[in-house]
Amino acid sequence: MKLNFLPLALTGLLALTGIAAHAESPDPSGQYAVSAAASTQTRAQTQVELAQYKQAGVNPWSISYNPLKDFHSSRSRDEVQQEAAVSRDEARAMDSEDSGAAWLAQHRVHDTGTQVASRAIRPQ
Repeated sequence: MKLNFLPLALTGLLALTGIAAHAESPDPSGQYAVSAAASTQTRAQTQVELAQYKQAGVNPWSISYNPLKDFHSSRSRDEVQQEAAVSRDEARAMDSEDSGAAWLAQHRVHDTGTQVASRAIRPQ
């Protein structure tokens, strides 16, 4: 039984040329170069801001951050539900296939108080 090593050798050679083609030297001035940002603040100013941030005790990146913790609504639950029921048809129409064009055409509000500034044109 004779083994033919030529296909195996060619496969290995092609694999090595592929690796060599991707090896390149880093470009320090290229796309991923680190650019130094010019700061307008002193170290002391930055430390004061950090102390104020820590004293406030609010960390929006924290897992336990709750922006609604101190929120109190000025309307009752019934008022909100009634408003949602009234606007339900409009919301469904705006989400429809024509993006609400038919609903807007049927519920067009005629505002007679709007005037456009223009100069009177008199026929001559």
